[in-house]
Amino acid sequence: MTIRLLLADDHPVVRAGLRAVLDTEPDFAVVAEAATAERAVELAAADPVDVVLMDLQFGPGPGMHGSEATALITARPGAPRVLVLTTYDTDADILAAVEAGASGYLLKDAPPEELAAAVRTAAAGHSALAPAVALRLMDRMRTPAEALTKRELEVLQLVADGLSNQQISKRLFLSQATVKSHLVHIYAKLGVDSRTSAVAAAATRRLIRTP
Repeated sequence: MTIRLLLADDHPVVRAGLRAVLDTEPDFAVVAEAATAERAVELAAADPVDVVLMDLQFGPGPGMHGSEATALITARPGAPRVLVLTTYDTDADILAAVEAGASGYLLKDAPPEELAAAVRTAAAGHSALAPAVALRLMDRMRTPAEALTKRELEVLQLVADGLSNQQISKRLFLSQATVKSHLVHIYAKLGVDSRTSAVAAAATRRLIRTP
């Protein structure tokens, strides 16, 4: 059976490199490419696709994030599987993608044979996680009391992006009091006492992305 693939990445060179690697596999066929997350959603609904290889970040600006596109794609009946292929291995990105319905999460430095195996695993309906990603998820499960929740990671990522409490409350549809409460819990879990220290500690532990 041929596995039909959609490549979703904003860099033409990356898409060309992926296509070159995937075309060497006799059971793969790259049937579509998308340079934006929005276009990936459209193509996944319109074309017969088995697996979408989805980047997370699509260029500068306020465009759709890869995890948002993943949620839209996987919400449809009979939807293709989504395999996230990214450079980011932070807890915030991993949790967002898994919660959105991604069947797998692979880093772009994965060797070709690992990528091919992950595509086949995702196409078969199974989970395909990079070893480093699986380890991070296991670490969270071992120490749940110390791990930041998905919402706490979202708040802290927006703090790192330079947003104020008021801006965060509007972005996440939370009251400012709730945002402050999340920050109190974040400080306690990270053992810090300020926004700057929280961002620095979280970045060191690869919980969030920093500019």
